[in-house]
Amino acid sequence: MIKRIFDLVFSLFVIIFILSWLIPIIIIITFISTGERPFYFQQRLGKKGIPFNIYKFRSMKGKPLINDPLLSIEESHRITNFGKFLRKYRIDEFPQFMNVLKGEMSIVGPRPERQFFLDQIITFIPQYKELQKLRPGITSLGQIKYGYADTIEQMKKRARYDLLYLDNISLWIDIKIIFATLAVVFKGVGK
Repeated sequence: MIKRIFDLVFSLFVIIFILSWLIPIIIIITFISTGERPFYFQQRLGKKGIPFNIYKFRSMKGKPLINDPLLSIEESHRITNFGKFLRKYRIDEFPQFMNVLKGEMSIVGPRPERQFFLDQIITFIPQYKELQKLRPGITSLGQIKYGYADTIEQMKKRARYDLLYLDNISLWIDIKIIFATLAVVFKGVGK
């Protein structure tokens, strides 16, 4: 209950004081640079394996040539210059505070995966399925310690940090992860 209250208060703060002025700016720049919608939606798995649409600011132009789940490295040619900036400072993730308000995500928790990649990770790390006991997070111990994953091998390495989080979950750990995330954002070490 404390974690959920914290998530709500933190999300409302970000939405009121950051997204309220940031969204119009991103809408204008995205439309001018790509002519496309500023938001991107993708189905991910949440708590108890329930699917939901994750919200992001659009960082790529067009649609993939195939419908199969692709890793971001396979689509890097579609990333716009503005999209590179959004990703570098993790600004593309900000709309997920709306997912938090809806109860689909938490501020801190394991990164939500697509079913295709989740199934592959579970093949190698069966206990990874245990992470579905939690709401997925905007940020995670895996994101801080490992970063973005471009391959299944990298996803497996990041998964170990998320499992470590599951074994040590606490509000204090969440606060430490949030401060570590802020450091990552301000340094611009996203990709």
